[in-house]
Amino acid sequence: MDPEHATVNGRTRSIRPQWSHRELADELRTRIRSGVLRPGQRMPTQAKLADEFGMERGAVRQALRILQSERLLTNMSKGSPATVAPDLGLALTGPGAPPQPTMVGLGPRISEAFAQPHVEIEALCLTAVSLQLAVGEPLRQIHAGRLKPATVDVRVLLPSSDIDLAFPARVDAPADSRLQRRWLAQRNAQGQVLKHNLLALRATHGIDVHITFRALPFTPPVKLYLLNGSEALFAYYTLTQREAEIGHEQVEMYDAEGTQSMLFAFEQGAGLRDTTFVEQSQLWFNALWETISSELTLTPTS
Repeated sequence: MDPEHATVNGRTRSIRPQWSHRELADELRTRIRSGVLRPGQRMPTQAKLADEFGMERGAVRQALRILQSERLLTNMSKGSPATVAPDLGLALTGPGAPPQPTMVGLGPRISEAFAQPHVEIEALCLTAVSLQLAVGEPLRQIHAGRLKPATVDVRVLLPSSDIDLAFPARVDAPADSRLQRRWLAQRNAQGQVLKHNLLALRATHGIDVHITFRALPFTPPVKLYLLNGSEALFAYYTLTQREAEIGHEQVEMYDAEGTQSMLFAFEQGAGLRDTTFVEQSQLWFNALWETISSELTLTPTS
């Protein structure tokens, strides 16, 4: 017999170490995100979950309450199983949701921001790649006639080309100028695509669009997106060591994959902590914009 299973009253049951309520919440969250548990579907009963995972029902209830607080479950009551939330898009990516990789979490929030008549987006980041990708869906919605904001104002803070970046950097030779040139080319190209795609809305749809870039005198260790003055999305750039080809040479470098950085969402009005975080993030961004940042044009020498 499998050493992790035993027969109890004629049934095979797991005898793995006791699951904690947080481990069960993680497992059920994974099933919901992967589609094993579908939107609107009834969850297994607490008794079935307790039996499957070898847990007490009290611990199962704790796990379900965690998912309810994350808006992944609805209709929780004593008499019937909970239901997987029908609107998982908002539950998985909206304010108050668990952190998501930037590629997953940013797009839906940008689309929600574009549903307003006056769109204001502010970003502080290493490059504009995540923002450029995230605006793709609302642009498609605008071209399809499903969205039409009156104004779009975008402000972006990026590192200056005049500084030595803290990362990306070679492990054995931090001052390799080839890494700096490669990052600068990416920064400029992504920023130019973002600017071109947004400004094109003036001619195609008569939308009043303004987009401005300014340069920071430091390498940002975090990324921040502020949406319509009511949401703040925050992520850490987590450095890893990896190999990359630079000038036909394989080099070890420290870098951060910004599109995979875990994005935390905060919403004004969702409690004192969230409201304060949004307000302080806006103050911080404005202070950087108005004091130590400098003019930036997206050319190879700026």
